Amino acid sequence: MAYKIVASQCTACGACEFECPNSAISMKRDTYVIDAAKCTECEGHFDAPQCAAVCPVEGTCVPA
Repeated sequence: MAYKIVASQCTACGACEFECPNSAISMKRDTYVIDAAKCTECEGHFDAPQCAAVCPVEGTCVPA
């Protein structure tokens, strides 16, 4: 299952984009989005999804 970014919570800080090992996160309009086809929840790279780990706003990067 992929993760998603809750647009209403996203502050567009950009912290998540550079932490994603699959380049699944990109800016779209005024917020970041996760490409579900590329998201592996960081399996094989990290023990936990990095988007959620680095996001300064709890509940922004969540399982889809």
